[in-house]
Amino acid sequence: MIAHPGRQSGIQVGLHPLGARALLGLPAGELASIDLPADAVLGRQGAELGERLRAAQGWPERFALLDAYLLRCLSREPGGSGPSPEVVRAWQLLARTRGAAPVALLADDVGWSARHLTARFRQETGLAPKTAARVIRFDRACRLLGDRARTSRPPLLADLAVRCGYFDQAHLAREFRSLAGCPPSQWLAEEFRNVQAAGGAIEER
Repeated sequence: MIAHPGRQSGIQVGLHPLGARALLGLPAGELASIDLPADAVLGRQGAELGERLRAAQGWPERFALLDAYLLRCLSREPGGSGPSPEVVRAWQLLARTRGAAPVALLADDVGWSARHLTARFRQETGLAPKTAARVIRFDRACRLLGDRARTSRPPLLADLAVRCGYFDQAHLAREFRSLAGCPPSQWLAEEFRNVQAAGGAIEER
């Protein structure tokens, strides 16, 4: 959360955890839970990009500058080895099962111990496999809840909890409070201010 007394604008680039190396030359785990200026990660070129973005005449020009910069990053010689095949495999299994695969199953599949997999997975992505699974489930819940809101269908949290692998509706509500900082009804109201849920559609416990 960024608090600012006036107005500000900016560009946000979301990177896939396994794709950070391709653009930044280092694993996403090295940037986890820290806040750095762009030039601390991107170097002189990052500082120059910031200046050019601020001087640009409008958003189309800014996006074009950013696209050109990212393409140059991708065309560079790789600065080191990519993610290990075992970590990639574990991530793919988590994504395919929508966060339902337990760590023991992931470790058995890639041929590592659970402890070794957790350490290497965290080093590469910044998250332990169990936490990544939690985020994947939560992300899916947010997307499904948003889809229902966009079509003006009442969001039924009990059904949503089952679809996303939560124990029950109360478990889903607790995850929203933990990861979003608010209950589902508040999240929905803040994310989709022009959408009103049908009376009684959202029941939280």
